[in-house]
Amino acid sequence: MQKYFLHHYPYGIFRIFSGAHFLGLLCIFLVNVILIYWVRKYKDESHDKIIRCTLAGLLILQEISLSLWRIYCGRWRAGTSLPLHLCGAAVVLSAIMLINKNYRLYELVYFWGLGGAIQALLQPDIVYPFPHYRFFQFFVSHGLIVTASLYSTFSFSYRPQFKSIFRVFVITNIYLVFIAIFNFLTDGNYLFICHKPETASIMDYFRPWPWYILILEVVGLVSFFIYYSPFAIKDSLVRIRSNRQPYRLAKSG
Repeated sequence: MQKYFLHHYPYGIFRIFSGAHFLGLLCIFLVNVILIYWVRKYKDESHDKIIRCTLAGLLILQEISLSLWRIYCGRWRAGTSLPLHLCGAAVVLSAIMLINKNYRLYELVYFWGLGGAIQALLQPDIVYPFPHYRFFQFFVSHGLIVTASLYSTFSFSYRPQFKSIFRVFVITNIYLVFIAIFNFLTDGNYLFICHKPETASIMDYFRPWPWYILILEVVGLVSFFIYYSPFAIKDSLVRIRSNRQPYRLAKSG
């Protein structure tokens, strides 16, 4: 059992789009589909509180377990081990948002969580294969971020507004400035603003530092619009239906 917690794991490496990768994605997809179906059909106030506290607890526990694993392996340091990447920050913010149902936190969790977690799940920044601890922790962590975003959307009846895109974009850039300072002080690479990830990622196709940061800004903003688009489409359909209603009434009259 201990071998599945080794830092130097001699039993293979994680391969993107392998069977284990697809299985992890499938599990996350099914859990979210089932939970959303259940919320829309059976949810009540008591169940809602239990689910919110359970999700928040799992988010925090898995983050603590990751820090303990790094300490156990002698690999914990401030420049690499704090939850300061967008997904790490989304873990903490998701847990808080699930407890206090704060809408401003929801905006951050929705765009940071979905944008960051889905990208990370499609291109995992890990080297450990199934069934290593880090494999499970990675998929549980990012899967829970997605679940927190979707659950709060369907359960709280929250939704991002068009202005949420720009509000979150500004907050993200303010956060980036503070992280840049922290990276300088700790020799870290949070948000990958000092150099590209060591594992394969979409950033491999971008220009060298610092230009890829500007490209990431554009990609991030475009992704915000993409994740807002379902609500924009829904709003457009509602307006079309409402505009047709007076015409139908006039015609019937």
